[in-house]
Amino acid sequence: MKERFDLIIFDWDGTLVDSIDWITHCLKKAASLQGFNIPDDQAARDTIGLSIQKAMTKLFPGINQNIQDQMTESYRQEYFSKQMTEDDLFAGINEMLISLKQMDYQLAIATGKNRSGLDKALHGTGLNDFFHITRCADETASKPSPNMLEEIIEETGISRERTVMIGDSVHDLKMASNAGMASIAVSCGANSVEQLELHNPLLILQQTTTVLDIL
Repeated sequence: MKERFDLIIFDWDGTLVDSIDWITHCLKKAASLQGFNIPDDQAARDTIGLSIQKAMTKLFPGINQNIQDQMTESYRQEYFSKQMTEDDLFAGINEMLISLKQMDYQLAIATGKNRSGLDKALHGTGLNDFFHITRCADETASKPSPNMLEEIIEETGISRERTVMIGDSVHDLKMASNAGMASIAVSCGANSVEQLELHNPLLILQQTTTVLDIL
């Protein structure tokens, strides 16, 4: 697989950052604060990667816009009560990104986070300077729409055939498939190997940093 790709697009939560348990907690806390039945851990995890609005709609079918806005605000207040730092990265992520840049890969992010959330996370973890371009769910269509990926390849000028999406959720893999793009799954985040296998990634890695061994 060496020399097959020029552009690597990473998901954020569960792929670069060990944040799945925190997001799950925040989703459950929002439900509790608004008087809804608290979703179980797997139901919450299965929404990670979607925009927060789509996650709320999936977890609480039939809620109206006003309630969705309240739930979203409760989630965001809880989520931002914790300052993200370099310690929240999976082990070896910083070194992996340094190596990939030295190997002349272009790097990007496609995330279900909103722009303010990603910017705070990039600043807190110190990863601001690694990525040529980033796309967030409030700037274009949420996963699994291919829009994020298509906008990234259009801006970089790199073909989809020379691009790979790396993510931990089925939403990442569906997005890549919808874009006609290769994907690599990692099982350190939201979804299990069994769930990821259903969407035919090139590989399923236990940890994101293992990508160095194949690229």
